[in-house]
Amino acid sequence: MSAWRHVRAILLLPVLVALVVPALLVCWAGAVRVGWGAAEPLATLVVLLGLALLAAGLGLVVWTVGLFVARGEGTLAPWDPTRRLVVGGPYRHVRHPMIGGVACVLAGEAVLLGSPPLALWLALVVAANAVYLPLVEERGLERRFGAEYVAYRANVPRFLPRVRPWEGRP
Repeated sequence: MSAWRHVRAILLLPVLVALVVPALLVCWAGAVRVGWGAAEPLATLVVLLGLALLAAGLGLVVWTVGLFVARGEGTLAPWDPTRRLVVGGPYRHVRHPMIGGVACVLAGEAVLLGSPPLALWLALVVAANAVYLPLVEERGLERRFGAEYVAYRANVPRFLPRVRPWEGRP
């Protein structure tokens, strides 16, 4: 599989959603209030929270993309999906960790930059995925992977991670 396929999918999905649109929103909205304009030491805590969310989200996105490449034999893009069901790493805790990672990046940006437009963008991204994933993506996964996906879906929650990893094999 070519590296360009992965780069294109990453640029068109998480980079567009988590970097390009937020940058445009910040430019459009103007004033940035790092730490939401809070007084010290609260401002420092807000900045640290934003950075922690950014780091956690970015780490999760990188991890899940790596799993798609290594185990799934495909990309994160719906137009170029994995050939194998990925059930490892964070996918043993939650069915859509990549969306969780992107949401963490967006939350980190909103917290760090004190940006209500970014907070609204986060809410829109989460709401859109709350509709799209069960109605489109999960139905497609069931068609492609059949009983294997049905077993996985029955044991791993969609958005809120289970504490213990699912040990079953679909």
